[in-house]
Amino acid sequence: MKNYRISRRKAIVTASAGTLGMLSAPFSSYGFESSKKLALYGGEKVRNVAWPDWPVWDKTAEDGIVEMLRSGRWWRGSGEHVEDFEQKYAQLMGTKRCLATASGTTSLLVATHVLGVDAGDEVLVSPFTFIATYNVIFMNKALPVFVDTDPETFLIDPSKIEEKITSRTSAILPVHIYGLPVDMDEVNKVAQKNDLKVIEDACQAWLGEYKGKKLGTLGDLGCFSFQNSKNLPTGEGGAIVGNDDEIMDRCYSFHNCGRPFGRVERTSDYPIRGSNRRMQQIQALMLLSQMKRIERDADIRLENAKYLDERLAEIPGIVPYKLVTDDARSAYHLYPFRFVSEEFGKVSREQFIKALRAEGVPCSSGYGRQNYDGLIEEALNSKGYKRLFSEQRLKQWREENVLPGNDQLADEAVIFSQRMLLGNKHDMDDIVNAVTKIYENREAFQ
Repeated sequence: MKNYRISRRKAIVTASAGTLGMLSAPFSSYGFESSKKLALYGGEKVRNVAWPDWPVWDKTAEDGIVEMLRSGRWWRGSGEHVEDFEQKYAQLMGTKRCLATASGTTSLLVATHVLGVDAGDEVLVSPFTFIATYNVIFMNKALPVFVDTDPETFLIDPSKIEEKITSRTSAILPVHIYGLPVDMDEVNKVAQKNDLKVIEDACQAWLGEYKGKKLGTLGDLGCFSFQNSKNLPTGEGGAIVGNDDEIMDRCYSFHNCGRPFGRVERTSDYPIRGSNRRMQQIQALMLLSQMKRIERDADIRLENAKYLDERLAEIPGIVPYKLVTDDARSAYHLYPFRFVSEEFGKVSREQFIKALRAEGVPCSSGYGRQNYDGLIEEALNSKGYKRLFSEQRLKQWREENVLPGNDQLADEAVIFSQRMLLGNKHDMDDIVNAVTKIYENREAFQ
């Protein structure tokens, strides 16, 4: 069977329509004949059953939550649950410290401020990310400078970082998007050479690994999100992890309205600037409950993702992500691949997604060309940015905001939700069979 899988991709590309019908026979052993009429055009769906639910509530958490609510100890200042979560999450990540925050966005806001990102600075960042990543840079009145994406890895291209550095660059913000590990050795090498801070956006990367270390632990600070869709959810919530006590004390103080804490001495009631970015007790209790399953779920996602890697790569036009090292481990918040229309009978990505959904397999495109989002021009045209950056610098920024790798990925990316990876092998076969069925019926789109 292994030899068949290795050669099948090439065989499909060169096969005639009659041969394709013969090649589909092995897939019938998975419970579906791939040559049948597409569901999009009235045929039978590959899958008629629901995918795993997410998030999943743990009823055993209810007694502790009700007790806390009845006690009136709802904020972290009058209870122990947030601190308990911080200790356990730091242990899980293998770091000295953890600070819980109100959201992933607030974790990034705290981290960037404490590490010195300030008005008029520039921060190097991936454009293929959720909008919060560079909204945070704008909130610091700094300029996000986009480094092009490597379409194969879905991640920032480390070889293109150094050329973007200017005298105003203060930090690099690599994003482990979808849970995929960035090549952190290369990022850190450039950062150390140029005296830059590194803030990892690990908001989708719980338990992902790079060279044996957890994502979020390889830079100066790492930031996480626990939003409702995340692999570790609590509706809203976030965390910062780090190993430098002085930096983490400053993070705590800043997130608690600037009050003194640890090495932030009490020279007054509010010795530094700050704001309220605190996590609530109920969020911490929910996270402590959800943490009971996170490692088991991560192992299931990993096993199913590896199976999809092998099977989907056999199909022409389907190109799974590439890990930056052989021993890297993704968190699989989303399972991504590239859809190459030219190798798939010139079926458009929009047609492919619509057909796949019709077969009972939910999917969507990835992030678009967000480096052209309206919020960017809104910021650059504001009076603040015109004061901070010269007209020449903003003109140069616009001229250099050309990212062919990111544009390609924005056109080709297709993603599956992490909850789908919590299914069994039969569920993964449904995904493969649906994609195969669409490929073998690609002429129906003409």
